[in-house]
Parts: sequence; C-alpha cells; structure tokens
Amino acid sequence: MLSTQEIADELFLSPNTVKTHLKSINRKLLTANRREAVRAAARLHLLDER
Repeated sequence: MLSTQEIADELFLSPNTVKTHLKSINRKLLTANRREAVRAAARLHLLDER
C-alpha cells in the first residue's frame, strides 16, 4: 500500500489528482477506503497477478 504522495510520484501526477481517482474508484466499487477497494478489486479479478 503506497501513500498518496508515493503514488503521485510514481505516476508523475499531483496528489490531488490521485485523490480524485481514488474517490472515483471507491465510488465505482462501492467501497469506503483503499483497503476495501483493493479487496473488492481482487475479488472481481481486476488486479494483475504478479
């Protein structure tokens, strides 16, 4: 689990852009936070298995 700033740095985005995307992801997956979103994405087979 990366922080908002770490994600922003990795993707060359502003932290606010990352927060906006996270809000959208949570809304679409009907989750309240990142941890729930990751679990839901895994359950729905949306994550790349590396």
